[in-house]
Amino acid sequence: MNSLTALSLSIGVLAGFATFLAVGPLSGLFFIWAATIAWAGYFAFGGNKEALIKTIVCEIFGVFMAWVTAIEITNIPSDAALGFPLMAAIAVCGSVIVTCLAANIPQLSTIPASVLGYSSTFAYLLQTPNKLTKDVLLGISIDNPLVIISISIVIGAYFGQYSAQLAVKWTKS
Repeated sequence: MNSLTALSLSIGVLAGFATFLAVGPLSGLFFIWAATIAWAGYFAFGGNKEALIKTIVCEIFGVFMAWVTAIEITNIPSDAALGFPLMAAIAVCGSVIVTCLAANIPQLSTIPASVLGYSSTFAYLLQTPNKLTKDVLLGISIDNPLVIISISIVIGAYFGQYSAQLAVKWTKS
């Protein structure tokens, strides 16, 4: 079969399996949406071994930067002089600048991957009730985004790699 068909089938089959894991045995331990973001990142960043490393390292760095920012946001009093929304915006502004400047370090040079990890973390924290709290952020549990989002990113990046490898096996020479 041609490469596009093989890749489409391999992604589809593995997406079905990933969905089974996310809503079945790994429910609450693995988020399909965070995994597919990393999966897509794997292909966007080259679809090879280097892309796998960039995806995992930079996306988890983005998770870390968002986690630090979230902790800072939880420290902003609701009656802050400049107002909570402005103070939160300033915290995000500073952390995004640092995240991007970190691209001076070769291992963190893939800014889009760092942004994907950062965004995935805030998606989880802002859309899941009761997660943007010090107890969750500083706790040692699966609810901590350092754990749950990072696990989902790693699984997703490897699903990307496996789908690429499976497509190669299915492609007619």
